[in-house]
Amino acid sequence: MLTTWFKIPLWRRVVAALVLGIATGWFWGPEAESIKWIGDFFIKSIKMLVVPLIFFSLVSGVAAIGDLRKLGAVGGRAMLLFVVTGQIAVWLGLGLGTLFQPGSGVDTSAIAKGATPEPNPTTAVDMILSIIPESPVRVMADVAVLPLIVFSLLVGIGILMAKEEGEPVQKVFDSGAVIMQKVTMLVMELTPFGVFALMAWVAGTLGLDALSALAQLVALNYFGCLLIIFVMYSAMIKFLAKLPVGDFFRGIIDAMAVSYSTASSNATLPVTLRCAERNLGVSNSVASFVISLGATINMNGTAMYLGLATLFGAQVFGVDLSMGDYFLISILATLGAVGAAGIPGAGLIMMALVFGAVGVPLETIAFVAGVDRIMDMMRTTTNVSGDAAVATTVAVMTGEIDRAAMVSADDV
Repeated sequence: MLTTWFKIPLWRRVVAALVLGIATGWFWGPEAESIKWIGDFFIKSIKMLVVPLIFFSLVSGVAAIGDLRKLGAVGGRAMLLFVVTGQIAVWLGLGLGTLFQPGSGVDTSAIAKGATPEPNPTTAVDMILSIIPESPVRVMADVAVLPLIVFSLLVGIGILMAKEEGEPVQKVFDSGAVIMQKVTMLVMELTPFGVFALMAWVAGTLGLDALSALAQLVALNYFGCLLIIFVMYSAMIKFLAKLPVGDFFRGIIDAMAVSYSTASSNATLPVTLRCAERNLGVSNSVASFVISLGATINMNGTAMYLGLATLFGAQVFGVDLSMGDYFLISILATLGAVGAAGIPGAGLIMMALVFGAVGVPLETIAFVAGVDRIMDMMRTTTNVSGDAAVATTVAVMTGEIDRAAMVSADDV
């Protein structure tokens, strides 16, 4: 029995668990919440890997690059792709919101209201200062990913600058990265069980009633994310990386399935790293650096949604937005997506930043909170797919990819 189970590829077990979970939740109803603890156990298990995996992988990845000039080449290309794709995503959300007017004529009394997050009082200066960790230990304990990344980058750069004297420390981080990959493989075997429980809970407690009032917004969220994944990312892989698009998506299907189920970029990080290195042939140094960075900074699905949701709120409450407001939304949505933690529901908190700047009532957040989880799953899949697409493209640009390792359909 166990032998047969492990012979089935992980992605197939995950997809089967996802379908069975939806069916179970549909028939079981709200009582499906009784098994949600299994999904919580899975998420806790995989979240415990986030800090050590980012720290060891990012430091090891930076040190493995070899010299600072190469680091600049990899990091510069990755950041350029992150910014450009992020802006395209925001304007796509604004375009969809303008074209389809999802908030026009919405009866707010029929919408299940969730809790409204408090507005974020953080200023731009505070945001800049917050990326510098006062205490690396506290940053790790609080799972503050962005300052953790900054500290990890500095440690890696320090190892590069130390040259021969830094080699013993580099070996420690290289060993730590390998150990964390082995631990990740063990935890990943829990994925089908966690996915089943989470999907049963979502389907059983939310159901179709929660979608009916916001059906158009949900549909536009999914449509926009699918455009980003299958048009923008496909174009990146085909024209910039010059690789087979079909093989790319087959290579990351594990990460896409896990990200959709958990709605967490951070929780999916170990799977994304594994897919990029094993299935796509991306070198360990580039994959560790770009994907770890992208799990926090590259949030195209979230950026698109922030633009779309802002227009939705403006339409619900009759707020007229100028072209200047559109440009302000595009900037703040990109920054908000960067600042959003890679955990379920983080996009709700960042809405306050964007809404407050253009005069959209914060009550909009309460309206969308009831179905945010369903939309968040698709946004996270978009974010994770983007991390893999950027890592693959940068690897091709810098010659850090094994093209022969790009898997075929039969190998996945």
